[in-house]
Amino acid sequence: MPPKHLNELEDIEIQLLLEGVYRYYGFDFRNYALASIKRRIWNVIRAENLTTVSGLLNKVLHEKDCMERFVLGLSVNVTAMFRDPNFYIAFRNKVVPLLRTYPFIRIWHAGCSTGEEVYSMAILLSEEGIYHRCRIYATDMNEAVLRKAKAGIFSLHLMQEYTQLYLQAGGTKCFSEYYTAAYNAAIFQPLLKENIVFSHHNLVTDASFNEFNVILCRNVLIYFNEQLQEQVHKLLYQSLKMFGILGLGKQESLFGTPYQQHYKELASEEKLYRRVV
Repeated sequence: MPPKHLNELEDIEIQLLLEGVYRYYGFDFRNYALASIKRRIWNVIRAENLTTVSGLLNKVLHEKDCMERFVLGLSVNVTAMFRDPNFYIAFRNKVVPLLRTYPFIRIWHAGCSTGEEVYSMAILLSEEGIYHRCRIYATDMNEAVLRKAKAGIFSLHLMQEYTQLYLQAGGTKCFSEYYTAAYNAAIFQPLLKENIVFSHHNLVTDASFNEFNVILCRNVLIYFNEQLQEQVHKLLYQSLKMFGILGLGKQESLFGTPYQQHYKELASEEKLYRRVV
């Protein structure tokens, strides 16, 4: 069979796999960017010692443990504390002065993964003296990464790298004050978790659940196709209060979306926007 037909057959199998997962489990990966989802599906196939997409479909539908591994494999969990330090500098300089005017601040960190960036924001807000007035809702569709995020325990060998990123991001204290070293783990201080609510939420299938002063959805939309990006932008817009702040990832933008005119740029390079309509 010519390669073209093989590719068409693979695409059909992938569509059937994603449709089956959606119908049976409710996880909707159907509008994720095709090239990216293909790579991750084949990584799962190899990890499960299988050779075909159809074989994976059969195993996913009949073995719950395999389904959990499948969701973990398709979720993108690349993160770090104070990732993109310039974003945090811009947040300190441009956003924090606005937040100081609010008596209470609701922040939604959508697609929080294992929580490193959530704790980074808690540290920043604490150093700026407004964390006690904040509630951070950290959500992800993946229960496994949420459990890790809630635990607040990270590999100790990463702390040297994170310390450098913290300092580049404008950190004002000794970073080691925020965690306790135990064996090979860094356990972050319970005070940082006091105002964080970790909860399951799927950007693709779930509705808005509150109104927020700040929404951070960074490095998530790049994995969606155009249709799904527009759907999620609608959800974010509906969840953001008037004059609220939206933070996106470096490779993401409001440009060309139906909501472009509803925001004003606060820091264009760091993709920080303020809702004005």
